[in-house]
Amino acid sequence: MTLTLSINNTQRLQLNPLEMPNRLLLGPGPSNIHPAVLQAMNTPPVGHLDPTFLALMDEIQALLRYVWQTENPLTIAVSGTGTAAMEATLANVTEPGDVVLVGVSGYFGNRLVDMAGRYGADVRTINKPWGQVFALEEIRAALETHRPAILALVNAETSTGARQPLEGVGDLCREFDCLLLVDTVTSMGGVPLFLDEWKVDLAYSCSQKGLGCPPGASPFTMGSRAVEKMQQRRTKVANWYLDMTLLGKYWGSERTYHHTAPINLYYALREALRLITEEGLENCWTRHQKNVEYLWEGLEDLGLKLHVEREFRLPTLTTVCIPEGVDGKAIARQLLNEYNIEIGGGLGELAGKVWRVGLMGFNSRAENVDRLLETLRQILPL
Repeated sequence: MTLTLSINNTQRLQLNPLEMPNRLLLGPGPSNIHPAVLQAMNTPPVGHLDPTFLALMDEIQALLRYVWQTENPLTIAVSGTGTAAMEATLANVTEPGDVVLVGVSGYFGNRLVDMAGRYGADVRTINKPWGQVFALEEIRAALETHRPAILALVNAETSTGARQPLEGVGDLCREFDCLLLVDTVTSMGGVPLFLDEWKVDLAYSCSQKGLGCPPGASPFTMGSRAVEKMQQRRTKVANWYLDMTLLGKYWGSERTYHHTAPINLYYALREALRLITEEGLENCWTRHQKNVEYLWEGLEDLGLKLHVEREFRLPTLTTVCIPEGVDGKAIARQLLNEYNIEIGGGLGELAGKVWRVGLMGFNSRAENVDRLLETLRQILPL
């Protein structure tokens, strides 16, 4: 960058054309983007109420229902990152005084706690060490104790690499008359999800992980029980931008203007979802599982230990224990600066203890595993 300054209001800023490194993004997200998705982003924009764009929104809704395995009519993409979709789930169904029970076993469980409290909820928690998951019996006991209006669980805890099983949880929530809210940020597109079968009432995700898309257009869905609670609110949704009584009119048959959608990000999301349907959802899940098992074997061959028990590991994100005496940050910097490979460090309780390695979406390929393992073999003092 060349910066030239002068007086009399004639400041000039001279910059070179944008040039960024071509990294292999094997961290917790974002992941690399499929060339077809990048090409879709370069499509000329139309207006956010253009009939062709409204038709594309319908396609996005149908594709999201397929990937999530749900028939929920109110299934949309929030114009914002996954954190906006996360907040939308709580904002729409939480009223002051509602008991919200959150399963905390990592960083993003704690974020749900913080968000729910900001909407006036009476927040309760059940807790597990980071990297462990809740058993059905523990969830039942907590529901009996706290009698919440909402139970929030993280299906794929991005900070730990652990997969929380959901089978049977929805039945418990019906038994105790509470809504089941699920974080699928690091599972959608790479981990088997059956929202309707599992009786999930609200879910959210992001675009930049298993969907292999740029961040900024984030999946959100509400089932009939959640919609009913929203419609029976005594107070307005406290977040105007994320209010589904308003957004639903933009995404629904009324097509009422709400905000200017990020047109080209929706192009990218539509194309990323189309690629999943072209591959086939079950094939996509199988690919992620096959490639992550190949990664696990390679890491263990290098003498590295994995943080989560095999039964509960995510196929999209693996937490690798940093060996005693190894500077984890230095290794990550070397991978980035010398080899153009990004991996993530630990968050919260796992900071300095693990690396987080993502194999998500377009990045879940054997050649990427080979490249990472070969590089680690060269630079680790093992």
